[in-house]
Formats: sequence, structure tokens, C-alpha cells
Amino acid sequence: MAYLDQNPGLGYPLAAGLGLLVGSFLNVVILRLPRRLEWQWRRDAHEILEQPDTYEPPPPGIVVEPSHCPHCKHRLAWFENIPLFSWLALRGKCRYCKAPISPQYPLVELLTCLLTVACVWRFGFGWQGFGAVVLTCFLIALSGIDLRTRLLPDQLTLPLMWLGLVGSMDNLYMPAKQALIGAALGYVSLWAVWWLFKQLTGKEGMGFGDFKLLAALGAWCGWKGILPIVLLSSLVGAIIGSIWLAAKGRDRATPIPFGPYLAVAGWIVFFWGDQLVGAYLRFAGLR
Repeated sequence: MAYLDQNPGLGYPLAAGLGLLVGSFLNVVILRLPRRLEWQWRRDAHEILEQPDTYEPPPPGIVVEPSHCPHCKHRLAWFENIPLFSWLALRGKCRYCKAPISPQYPLVELLTCLLTVACVWRFGFGWQGFGAVVLTCFLIALSGIDLRTRLLPDQLTLPLMWLGLVGSMDNLYMPAKQALIGAALGYVSLWAVWWLFKQLTGKEGMGFGDFKLLAALGAWCGWKGILPIVLLSSLVGAIIGSIWLAAKGRDRATPIPFGPYLAVAGWIVFFWGDQLVGAYLRFAGLR
């Protein structure tokens, strides 16, 4: 790791290549995990309600089943599965049925590549850099799933929270006490907003996955990062959400996934939280 820190000309290309490969896997997670969960939920519901068990073939697994065209189901060859480059070479179309391939694939791969390089640039090639890459990958997967399905699965939010707490035991980013308080404060703060909104309107303004995601971010950013994350995500969400609703011609009652805004705000605060808070205090004349 020290060698890569001293030779960024080698380290950054390796990090970029790793980001492309991981981004390809994150696409699989984004597309397949919700379908696997919904399939399992239906099976569980049949069992709990004691309904006749009807056979439903399971959707493709996340690791075992190879990649294939979602339209013609043709299995992709290795040269059709090279992150980013295959999509560009195929011009965004399946080689067999010529159906369009979603731009989500290259976008997620490119985003993961760029953010992985940003992680090692900010934290180096040691454990801190590795942890930052892990956090980034979880946030990309969660954002993609929430945008597509409005779900933030426990299978991702809870491990992300525990990883942050475990890392704090060795002061990887902050002391354990700050991480633990941050996780608790992150969950309770959004839960309180949800409860108050429900009492006033009789409606649920957000899902429980948002509470758990903010708890996970609190474990990584500490309790001091909770308020900047909430404020920044609310600001970005209000601006982008309003533009999206106007572009789609929908009213304000249309549900909008909040997870991606929390993820973006959490990533920014994780990288530059102290600088942002310091800049605000100086702007307000408090420092």
C-alpha cells in the first residue's frame, strides 16, 4: 500500500480499473437484489397466510448466474461484458437482438470508477481508502435501488452501519463513541420527523429505510455529521425534486426517493464535513 501511495501513476489506474469492475457488479446488485427480495417476500407471505404454495421460479442470483441480455436472454460473451468499453463498442445495443441496453450500465460503472479514484486520492491506499471505497459502493448500490424501486434494503443498510461501527473501534475515521451516537441520532432524528409528519397529516412522509441509511451514515461520519447531512440532502432534494416533478408534469404528492439525496450528502460530509462546517461557521461569524 505504501508503494502505491508513493507511485500514484500506478495506483490511480489500478483504482480506476477496480472501480470499473466493481461498478459492473453493482449493476447486478441494483437490478437483481430487489427482484430476489420481492420473490422471497411472496414466498414468506404464502407461508404466513397459509396459502397454497404455487411454484414461482426464482429470479437470477447475484453471484452465480452469468450476465445475459434482458430482452432476448442471450448469454453474454466475455468481450461483451467488459465494463464501460463493451457498451461503447456495441453502441448501446445487444449484439443479437439489437434491443437498446440501458445507459445505467456504463453510468454506474463510470461513476464507481471516478469515485473510487477520489477515495484513494482523499484517503490513500491504506485501510482508510479501502473503507471509503466500501462506503461509496454501498451508497451507489442503495441509490440505484431506491431510484428504481423506492426500496432501501436492510441487506445493505444494516451491514453498512455495522461496518462503520466496527471501523470506529480502531478509530479508522473517528472514535467509537461518536460513531455510536451518530448511528443512534441518525435513526432517531428521521424517525421523529416521520412520526410528527404522520401525526399531523395521517400520512407517512418517508420509509424506514431512510432512517437506517442515515443511521449508517452517522456511524461513518459521527454525530457531528448528522445535521449537515440532513440539511444538505433536504436542500438538494428540494431543488432536484421540484425540477423533476415539473419536468414530468406531476404534483407534489408524487413520492420521491430520498435515499439518493441522503447518499450524496453523506458522501460529501464524509469527505469534507469538517471543512464544510468550518466554512459555515466562518461565514456566520461564529469562528
